[in-house]
Amino acid sequence: MAGDGKTVAVGMSGGVDSSVAALALLQQGYRVVGVTCRFCDDGKTAAAERDAQAVCERLGIAHAVFDATEQFERVVVQPFVEGYAAGLTPSPCVGCNALCKIPSLCEAADELGCEFVATGHYARIAQVPLASGGPAAGDGEGRSDASAGFRYAVRTALDGSKDQSYMLSMLAQAQLARLILPLGGMTKPAVRQTAAQAGLPVAQKEESQDICFLGSAPDYRAFLAQRGVSDRPGPIALADGTPVGSHDGLHGYTVGQRKGIGVAYREPLYVVAKEREGNRLVVGTADQALIGQVRTGPVSWQAVEGLSEPIRAMVKLRYRSRPVSCVVEPAPGGGATVRLNEPQPTTAPGQYAVFYVGDTVIGAAVIGKVVQA
Repeated sequence: MAGDGKTVAVGMSGGVDSSVAALALLQQGYRVVGVTCRFCDDGKTAAAERDAQAVCERLGIAHAVFDATEQFERVVVQPFVEGYAAGLTPSPCVGCNALCKIPSLCEAADELGCEFVATGHYARIAQVPLASGGPAAGDGEGRSDASAGFRYAVRTALDGSKDQSYMLSMLAQAQLARLILPLGGMTKPAVRQTAAQAGLPVAQKEESQDICFLGSAPDYRAFLAQRGVSDRPGPIALADGTPVGSHDGLHGYTVGQRKGIGVAYREPLYVVAKEREGNRLVVGTADQALIGQVRTGPVSWQAVEGLSEPIRAMVKLRYRSRPVSCVVEPAPGGGATVRLNEPQPTTAPGQYAVFYVGDTVIGAAVIGKVVQA
């Protein structure tokens, strides 16, 4: 069997996906330990821990809780707050996986003596030969030892509607080498059916859609207010400087936003920039909200070691967007310039640009600047 008695720590959130991931690994012959990493101290977290414990009891496996609240606050929550205060629109989940969730799970696995870690993400792991640049093997269900001639990379899930490769695009080689993704070849209905057939108590549990650390705050704006990011009213203006209204605070808006701007105009307006200096919200028409280029911070490379020359690729500029064709060029400081082959709706600095060749992630980076088409 694929597992052959090897030990794996499965990150269990108390949801159906991670529960079925644990079940699948048991069926493949792994020795499985359920691990719930505690990132927040609140009622939702306590309920999730109880659900994960109940699933582990049903599966007949051990369950451990690993406290990661301090690390989560330091590398996820604080940068989220600081990013919004600086006029960015952070995407906390992508960075969290690379900087907190997977590292915490690996640390727990080390303490428990587990060789591998696993999650319920819908994606796959590939071994990419350096010579060919294409995925050689890897279905998320176990793989050979790492070789100097290979790099690990995330591949998209077979079910494109659930694909979470974007969320794992910043993972490093050492993390990918240990990671198993049992659900990469499954659909959500199949996962729920598997859970129901196995009698798992979370088979019909709803998915969580909100940012997980908001606590009692009704939305991210209220959370930011609790953390001291105060509203500072300012002007709303067109790109040519024409004033068209006023805003209640830049952090309440996202570049690319259309609804809720609060400005009556002869045609729909979009947020095209948040100017911290001058505290000005810049809006424009649909044509003015198109971009032709993105510039990023340092790239975390997966399928390739780096770039010495431009390459043709696909890029996702936000989690739910479709990949679009582009040319990725190396830039000073380890960043990248992404030239879009066709103008695209603007995205927000602070989000992630994730690069693909075929179905394989080659790298990802935080967007630092967008350039109008």
